Amino acid sequence: MKKLFKLIALSGVILMASCVSKKKYVALEQELQDTRSTLQKTTVEKEELEEKFAKIEARVADYNSKINSLKESSDEKMVMVDDIAAISNKTKEKMKETLAKVDPGKLQQATSLKDSMNLAVSHNLKSSLDDSLKEDEDISINIDNTVVMISISDKMLFKTASYRVSDKANDILQKLANIINSEPSIEVMVEGHTDSRTINNAVVQDNWDLSVKRATSIVRKLQNEYSVAPEKLIASGRSSYKPLVDNDTKENMAINRRTKIVLLPNMDKFFALLSAN
Repeated sequence: MKKLFKLIALSGVILMASCVSKKKYVALEQELQDTRSTLQKTTVEKEELEEKFAKIEARVADYNSKINSLKESSDEKMVMVDDIAAISNKTKEKMKETLAKVDPGKLQQATSLKDSMNLAVSHNLKSSLDDSLKEDEDISINIDNTVVMISISDKMLFKTASYRVSDKANDILQKLANIINSEPSIEVMVEGHTDSRTINNAVVQDNWDLSVKRATSIVRKLQNEYSVAPEKLIASGRSSYKPLVDNDTKENMAINRRTKIVLLPNMDKFFALLSAN
């Protein structure tokens, strides 16, 4: 009987010990789950904090960029020139520097900002073409409604009554091509003009024919020999119907025989380009 009692008591102790161990196991397992949950939550919070930090960094960079752009805005602000072109204040300052180099007599004749821009662009463009052309009457340059027009006397490009481009035109056409090729936004129209004398021979039917043939000869040369993209080029002829002066003297006829190179650029970029050159 005593042995039985001892056996029962021993069994109870073992059972109690087993219950205690199971409780500890369950408690430890719960603690493990809680730790994993906390770790996962901490990881999520860390990722969220990193994302917030990245956004803050991006905002700071954006603000810094805006601050820097504001510092430059006074220079880059676009202004209108007599309603014909938009240029920046920085370009206006460059124009002033250029006008300081222009002949004082010509400068006195400039009565508006448009006149001043004409003088500055003309000076820089002629300098880009050749220093020797600055005072050359065979080349005139003008700006009208954001269009740069370069008028070249026919004696610099062709022989009389011919549409074949002379070798002496190579230098000026090369330099024109360099300017055209250096700015992708520029489009170019080549426009032929004649005097009022009629012409008719085996290769030229009339003044219309001559003016167009001269324009296409220049266009072909710019494309084939000076690598100007053909999609930027336009060829046209005006015959004798857009004279600069009356065709009543040999001198006036020589003025009217001309090729006009019409450039359609972004004026601000164009002047900056010429200033750099």
